[in-house]
Amino acid sequence: MRSFLNLLLLLPVSIPLRSRLGCAGSPTVVYYFSMCLAVPALITNIEGTMAEVELGGVETRISILFTPEAKVGDYVVLHAGYAINTLNTEEAQETLKLLEQLAQTDADS
Repeated sequence: MRSFLNLLLLLPVSIPLRSRLGCAGSPTVVYYFSMCLAVPALITNIEGTMAEVELGGVETRISILFTPEAKVGDYVVLHAGYAINTLNTEEAQETLKLLEQLAQTDADS
């Protein structure tokens, strides 16, 4: 789970949209659409407009410039290094549970 969450913090997600065989047996062509993913993170410390957050055992610093109401102990939606919204604990934990299930499904395949 930890390596999956590290990946979420660092890289955009690529999703295969379509694949097909080329002419005369040429290799499969795959089209990708890149998208960013926002994930819940728990605020552990705040200094001005910067906060330390924890996500799956990984700590990182983020900007809370867009969420001045955020406080230590709150969950925020983390996107590209910025907290873009606050979440209640129940909603954040449900989302993290779904991400964990997704990681497990990916590990099983």
